[in-house]
Amino acid sequence: MIIGVPKEIKTNENRVALTPAGALELTKRGHTVYVQSTAGENSGFTDDEYVHNGAKILPTIEDVYGIAEMIIKVKEPIEKEYALIREGQLLFTYFHFASYEPLTLAMIKSKAVCLAYETVELTDGSLPLLVPMSEVAGRMAIQEGAKFLEKTYKGRGVLLGGVPGVAPGKVLVLGGGVVGTQAAKMAAGLGAQVTILDLSLNRLRYLADVMPANVTTLYSNEYTVRKLIKDHDLIVGAVLIPGAKAPKLITRDMLKTMRPGTVLVDVAVDQGGCFETTTPTTHENPTFIIDDVIHYCVANMPGAVPMTSTVALTNATLPYAIKLAEKGWKQACTESEPLRLGLNVVDGKVVYKGVADAFGLPYEPVEGVVGWWLVVGG
Repeated sequence: MIIGVPKEIKTNENRVALTPAGALELTKRGHTVYVQSTAGENSGFTDDEYVHNGAKILPTIEDVYGIAEMIIKVKEPIEKEYALIREGQLLFTYFHFASYEPLTLAMIKSKAVCLAYETVELTDGSLPLLVPMSEVAGRMAIQEGAKFLEKTYKGRGVLLGGVPGVAPGKVLVLGGGVVGTQAAKMAAGLGAQVTILDLSLNRLRYLADVMPANVTTLYSNEYTVRKLIKDHDLIVGAVLIPGAKAPKLITRDMLKTMRPGTVLVDVAVDQGGCFETTTPTTHENPTFIIDDVIHYCVANMPGAVPMTSTVALTNATLPYAIKLAEKGWKQACTESEPLRLGLNVVDGKVVYKGVADAFGLPYEPVEGVVGWWLVVGG
């Protein structure tokens, strides 16, 4: 298969979808990998490293899209890429369709095959291609939140870990999944007083067992959220419904009950955010203030630490990319239910219900689009 790796052009996106090590694994299996010139530069990988590991370098993004059967990316295509995508071309990347209707409509129009990292799902419900970036984002939520609590950034002026004789800061984590768990671990490691909320009692039991003594677990409901936000310094939104919009757990009216300088970090921003006042921001301009509450809503948080993120992402995606390259997307998705669940848009049809529901679009089960293949191939 001919595989293309374009340079990411979303604002402040420094990651690249494939490391030189990943290029080697694909090329030694007989596949052709084209990487756009300088695509890996911000992640610490030179063009020479890619060439040394079997890849070929192309000068422009147009060249990469024009030759590749499968495009491997990090972030969803942005508007200037829409016209480059060809009918039948496989795009393997984070899409987060449910948060942005223009992207969804553009991919429907393109008749490309859109396989989203974030909805590849294992039988236990885990999301293997979302996990590594969720781990990064969860940890970064505390790192960034702690920074913006500084008075310099109009925060409350609180040191999360406190010092002897001074109480530590208080961190509230909404959601006990991968992001929430990593955020709670980081905050607890700094010495903060941490409360983590979730709807699953089994998950709360697990977290209560593995978390240190400065982490409290509570069942999530509106009453508890409204009570806790009044005296917590940093609040992390870490709720995910795979492929669908995130629920709004903090509404606009709740901001007035928070103390001035409270920091909200919405890690769910890619899925529309779990705060009603969430608006996507960038690393260049990461925050905004409403009712004296600081909002940090950067839509590609792991892009700030690309040397870590790129390697972590390739570690997770490469086995799936190899399967797609070896078998083609139809056969690969026939044999692998996790990959089949990753299909969101195919040949102009929305085949993932959460995306269709988000915008009131017609939904066609994936079996209806590739059902003949499932029967013949299976």
